[in-house]
Amino acid sequence: MEKIIVYVDDVNHALRQLDPMQLQGGHTQWILVACPPRLTRHASQWVSQSARASWRARWAEKAFAELKPLLEARGDQVLTVVAGNHLPELTEELRQTYGPARVIDARRPKFGHELPAVTKEQPAQNDTGWQLPGAVAGMGAFLVLAAE
Repeated sequence: MEKIIVYVDDVNHALRQLDPMQLQGGHTQWILVACPPRLTRHASQWVSQSARASWRARWAEKAFAELKPLLEARGDQVLTVVAGNHLPELTEELRQTYGPARVIDARRPKFGHELPAVTKEQPAQNDTGWQLPGAVAGMGAFLVLAAE
């Protein structure tokens, strides 16, 4: 039985990533790892740790409710986990618990934000830091048009 660990932070993006993989034959054990979005700094100062943990659990349950039935429809086994802060350590724990497994990072990339690695072997993102925000690019285009 093939084992696959999947990191998810956006259900629709993860479905697009996993859709081609469901065409493969054979039974698979999926280990879905939910990576709930972080609360903003301003919101987190008003929320207790228990309320934050409860919100993360509710978010993960909603994500699992959408993904699990699609994977279980083929007869595959699905296990669910809510991620903490250190993803490489979580990946190692899951591999020790469930044996060797492929790791799929199905998290949605965010512009201007570097996602943390999910394994120790994952290469660092080659981001030069020269990303231009959309507002600055739009203002530059406006100035060029205004100058003509």
